[in-house]
Amino acid sequence: MKHASLILALLLPASLDAQSRLGSTDGAAAIRSHRSGVDVRWENKVGRALSELAILATAREHDQPYEWSLHEMEAIAVGLDPAVIDVVRNRKPLAGIGDKETTIIELAREIAGHRVTPETYSRALTTYGETTLLDVVALMGGYAATATRLSAVNQQMPPGWKQFLPLPFTAPSDIHADSRSRLPLIRTPAPPPANPPALYSRGLAPEGTGPGQIGRHGGGLKSLEASVGRALIDVAALVTARAHNQQYDWTMTELAAQRDGVSSAVIDVIRTNKPTTGIGEKETIVIEFGRELFGRHYVTAETYARALRVFGERDLVDLVGVMAQHADDATLLTVFDQQLPAGQKPLLTP
Repeated sequence: MKHASLILALLLPASLDAQSRLGSTDGAAAIRSHRSGVDVRWENKVGRALSELAILATAREHDQPYEWSLHEMEAIAVGLDPAVIDVVRNRKPLAGIGDKETTIIELAREIAGHRVTPETYSRALTTYGETTLLDVVALMGGYAATATRLSAVNQQMPPGWKQFLPLPFTAPSDIHADSRSRLPLIRTPAPPPANPPALYSRGLAPEGTGPGQIGRHGGGLKSLEASVGRALIDVAALVTARAHNQQYDWTMTELAAQRDGVSSAVIDVIRTNKPTTGIGEKETIVIEFGRELFGRHYVTAETYARALRVFGERDLVDLVGVMAQHADDATLLTVFDQQLPAGQKPLLTP
């Protein structure tokens, strides 16, 4: 946008380095350090209704029906106006709803477009203040990651539960009847009840479904690194950064990928969205999986089956976890306009 850098300078206190809208030069971790420290879902200062709106707006931009449907019920229970929910569900214009609601929805829509304008950021900063805005954006990033995981395994609603998003639907042929996803059910002992139980701290996902169930199938980043190596982890991160047009994440990850031995041919395929011909099978699968996941918000049964055959369930879940983490990071980096360190050339072609 014309004069964007001038506008950004006016938004920042003079004492801050304008490498990002928060003065940070160290990426998503440094941005997160500005958070209030509260649980951004349950204790956010915006209140439960607006917290659920932030989750719904994120789920809508990811076309994630499981996340949307459970949180629509929660949003109504905590008092969010159904008219606001309808605006988000049907992507209606924002006229006629409150400033706080408008700001959250605008943020979610612009994050999905990979650029938050100085005007929208300024309005959000004025409406919520820096720390609370950080908490809201962190909440959005967390649920962008959750949406990534849910869509990768095609998580369906439990039998008898209604799906509330207006999306085309074809009954899937590759999900398990008990978990309602592509992952078989893993049962774990129920934890002892809290004493006393925490107010508004219950989980929404029915047992056997949702992000908690997905997480049981993974081994974690160290397990993944030992199994597939750093280079493929970098490929998963690069695919995610490319899908989000996230210059900072791409550039810093490409530098790491070069050190970790990712070939220039693979990097170029991802950077320029070229076909995946002429590169290794594992790299091809990660790239095609990520392109479907972020481009269509759905991974075909054929692509999932191929990835499962090559990587196995544990490593595939963990590779999706890498993509989910970088989707979370992209939310923060985009909202707060993280710039590259001084002297670093941008490596992502617009």
